[in-house]
Amino acid sequence: MKMLRFLGILLFSSSLFAGTIKKDAPKVVRDAFAKKFPEAKSVKWDKESQNEWEAEFKMDGMEYSANFNNYGVWKETEHEVRQADVPHEVMASLKNEFPGYKIRESEISETSEGMVYEFEVKKGGSEIEVALDSHGKVVNKKENDGEGED
Repeated sequence: MKMLRFLGILLFSSSLFAGTIKKDAPKVVRDAFAKKFPEAKSVKWDKESQNEWEAEFKMDGMEYSANFNNYGVWKETEHEVRQADVPHEVMASLKNEFPGYKIRESEISETSEGMVYEFEVKKGGSEIEVALDSHGKVVNKKENDGEGED
């Protein structure tokens, strides 16, 4: 009987946990997304936090992600950008501020406050995420412990 009760509790708790992982975004969020990105294809939703949803999708042959709060308010859109497409002023500033660092990733991030170029750079054991505005000014910098994704 104890084993049966244990199995019941295990099944119940695992179904609760599974429900929090594979949820579709609320209708208000999906509707706001469809309005902002009508050309989006292959949309996959993830619960980013208690108050935020992230859609990963394809558009214009590129991979994007967009975040919305629980009320359908758009927060941010990101997509990868080729280094060749980053303005010269931004690349020059990045190389000047972080000499000897190799660029591992480059993205464009858009929010209601504007657009920035985000880079993941690495040199030896040092890994830094840095954001620069369109004039090349560093607006955010965060050092990572080097244990992130490759």
